[in-house]
Amino acid sequence: MSPRTREKHVAKSKTQTIIDDLTEQIGSGRLKPGDQLPSTAELRQQYGVSITVVRNAVNWLKALGLVEGLPGVGVFVAER
Repeated sequence: MSPRTREKHVAKSKTQTIIDDLTEQIGSGRLKPGDQLPSTAELRQQYGVSITVVRNAVNWLKALGLVEGLPGVGVFVAER
């Protein structure tokens, strides 16, 4: 298998899958500014991952400026 072919078969990390899915939902308008993301527990169940994976994905989305967290309230899509 050539290096190029191999690159196409590399699986995305679980964290990257969540980041990509939520970024797509925000970009497409399915999740609008001000919308609350599903809870950590809901995302864990939806993606079949650990709490650590969900937290890492949400932290990346925060770093990218796509979402904002309000302690004790939730995580919301950032205003653009």
